[in-house]
Amino acid sequence: MIRTTIQEKDFSLEQEIRLLRSDRVDIGAITSFVGLVRDLNEGDKVNLISLEHYPGMTENQLQEIAQKAKSRWLLQGITIIHRIGTLAPGDQIVLVITASPHRVASYESNQFIMDYLKTRVTFWKKETLENRSRWVESRHSDNDAIDRWKNPA
Repeated sequence: MIRTTIQEKDFSLEQEIRLLRSDRVDIGAITSFVGLVRDLNEGDKVNLISLEHYPGMTENQLQEIAQKAKSRWLLQGITIIHRIGTLAPGDQIVLVITASPHRVASYESNQFIMDYLKTRVTFWKKETLENRSRWVESRHSDNDAIDRWKNPA
């Protein structure tokens, strides 16, 4: 089961895990990652962020990443939810849940999905600071994280 969603409304980790498990007994491990909006970036206080995406393309990119993870690890479920719109510090912004028979596949696939999501999915993030706003550029560290996944497991 692969489920990817882009939405404005908040999500519930508990509900999403319950949905992923729904009567499955073959799952041995579930790993979840919840990303939150930070209140500081590059030394500046962040008041709000606005997230935009390219409808159609972004959803396809999330599906492709999930399929890559499923082809690399034995997984029984993947959930990816990414929020768009205006968010405040502390708000949930992204959720990745991976389910597998064993913990290593669940941990690794979750990190793989997040690393690829940060670098390969079409989202634009604009921060509102005290007296100005700015578009957030990609980070070299995010691109460097992809290197560890280039060789098959």
